[in-house]
Amino acid sequence: MAAAVPYPKIELHVHLEGTMRPRTLLEIARRNDYALPADTVEGLHELYRFRDFRHFIETFELVAGALQGYGDFRQIVVDYAAEAAAHGAVYLEAIFTPGLWRGLDTDEVFSGYCDGAAEARETHGVEVKLTPDIPRVYSAEEAEKVARYAVAYRERGVVGLGVAGFDTARPNETFARAFALARAGGVGSAPHAGELGGAETVRAALEELAADRIRHGIRAIDDPGLVGELASRGTVLDVCPFSNVRLGAVASLAEHPLPHLAAAGVRCSISTDDPAMFDTDLTRDYEAATSFGLDPRSFYEAGVAGALCDDEARERLRAIGERFDWASVVTEDDPERDAGRKRGKPGSSAPSAARPSR
Repeated sequence: MAAAVPYPKIELHVHLEGTMRPRTLLEIARRNDYALPADTVEGLHELYRFRDFRHFIETFELVAGALQGYGDFRQIVVDYAAEAAAHGAVYLEAIFTPGLWRGLDTDEVFSGYCDGAAEARETHGVEVKLTPDIPRVYSAEEAEKVARYAVAYRERGVVGLGVAGFDTARPNETFARAFALARAGGVGSAPHAGELGGAETVRAALEELAADRIRHGIRAIDDPGLVGELASRGTVLDVCPFSNVRLGAVASLAEHPLPHLAAAGVRCSISTDDPAMFDTDLTRDYEAATSFGLDPRSFYEAGVAGALCDDEARERLRAIGERFDWASVVTEDDPERDAGRKRGKPGSSAPSAARPSR
């Protein structure tokens, strides 16, 4: 039987727009007089039902469009911190897209998220740091604008800069100056790479964007030399098991490279990515990861190592891990889980092993 109290968890990869559950989305949309394709919680649950990558992107953009003002941005940080805290989260690095193309006041966007992080800490005891993402459709000038805002808000909790989207949209060189500006201003680099793209995208993120951490990175497994380099560098990968299956990065949890990466000495933290849209939560993703027989403490320690926070905050996180009785997490043998492993499904909470249609 699992411990009654959730063990401490660190989540380094969660898109705030993808954390909004249907009830919250409906509340915010009504407040902003924003049209949705359904006007009930039940109808929005159906909208969220995962179909394929294109539908996911369309839903993500629709949901993000409902966020229009300071109070909206602040609310979703606090709401997700409450959810994550219930699963044991003590530290989050939350991702958001500034949405330059929507004509929003960028200071209002950043202020809302930063003030939400402060409220989350005070109300729910979860330390939340922020990492704006540059969509790969942005121009170099737009990317640099995001980087300058990230630096300007560093003292209010922005610790990293990311880039996400189809690798073919724009090359890394488009964003290199933005990442250099961020680094000069004390903001870390955490680009997406090695999810749907190959191992070469991970190497490019390390070499061209000076990545401190890789978001996803699981396709590094296809390049043994790169795996060895990640291990020797101590580079942390943000692994999101359920997301990887939903989006077809892996065909099933049974085929997930996580245990092979861990065995090779690569540090892996565990995250949800977009929990509301992938029908998951922090506990479910950690259960999927630990069902390979991996030690949950290793994920916590990878989270401490990969966090882009300052040394003082890192020491607080390290102390939490050292104080916790990790032996209490050990579970008794679960015949259903073990049988699931033998059938090729690591854990009874695994999602469908079918590759999502394209």
